[in-house]
Amino acid sequence: MNALRARFQALSPRERAIVIGGGGIAVFAVIYFLLLSPFYSSIEARGRRVATKQADLAWLQGSVAEVQSLAASQPQAAGPAGESLVVLIDRTAREAGLGTSLTGQTPAGDTGIRVRLEAAPFDSVVQWLGVLQQQYAVSIEAATIDRTPAQGAVNATLTLQRAGGG
Repeated sequence: MNALRARFQALSPRERAIVIGGGGIAVFAVIYFLLLSPFYSSIEARGRRVATKQADLAWLQGSVAEVQSLAASQPQAAGPAGESLVVLIDRTAREAGLGTSLTGQTPAGDTGIRVRLEAAPFDSVVQWLGVLQQQYAVSIEAATIDRTPAQGAVNATLTLQRAGGG
């Protein structure tokens, strides 16, 4: 350090002013590029992010009415809250007079069930499926219905799906 000080003292007063001025500019440049520039860039990025979030919020607020109208047009599940699809199928089948015809229920994926009906009255099956669709938001994903020797009776394998993943 003494060697640098001695060398600085050996410079003419004009050269010392140039070295001091250049050092000041170098310190300013280091402070600007290492501290201020990233700080300002961060502020700009956050400002853009806020503007994007505000635009998203405005779009969501504009979509509220559309979502509410769509939700109102969907059938609402009418049974006890949290009733599983297995229990719902069993209960409604018995209410429709299909309790003795219901011979099997097997899960089909996360929100579906495969149901087997044997010697079931066709009219009762159709009415039961209508009730499931309209009152409980349960739709038919697949159906195989076969005629039986008995008049008006069918064997059916149905894959049913509850809307909304419930």
